Amino acid sequence: MIHDDGEGYQRRIEQRLACEGDPHGEVGFVERYAPSTVLDAGCGTGRVAIELARRGYEVVGADVSEAMLATARRLDSTVCWLHADLAELDLQRNFDIVVMAGNVPLFTPPATTAGVVAGCARHVAPTGRLIAGFQLDRGYDLATYDTQAAAAGLTLRERYATWDRDPLQAASNYAVSVHRPA
Repeated sequence: MIHDDGEGYQRRIEQRLACEGDPHGEVGFVERYAPSTVLDAGCGTGRVAIELARRGYEVVGADVSEAMLATARRLDSTVCWLHADLAELDLQRNFDIVVMAGNVPLFTPPATTAGVVAGCARHVAPTGRLIAGFQLDRGYDLATYDTQAAAAGLTLRERYATWDRDPLQAASNYAVSVHRPA
């Protein structure tokens, strides 16, 4: 599913984040790995990429929705924003962290999720990590994600129920997974 209303999406995100204690949980999670470079894969309107850039990281944001990227560019013109399908993305470089925050696999057609995971995996540096957070109650599960990550040459290293690193439990409806090259 491609969002075609970047400004409306941004307003909804801002309203939701106004009710939360820490609107940058994903950024704090990524910072624990002390990256120099980050690819925000499926960056949407750029919330995560913009905050990472503000904190001094080299960030590239990529998204398939030009409408979302238009909003991201309006919010921060200093970040490198790329209009790209993650399944076909080939930047000819690696990143310390590739992050798919905000349910990225759930916004892609089911038949393309393996390609999206592989597209992200090919940008992970040999000592880097692919970090993805998504809801578990929308038809895409951890077994499928792990299988797709393994097919792309990645191994699960850590998994949590939240960006705050709460333990994953059977009743958890969200997961944050950290994979590394095998």
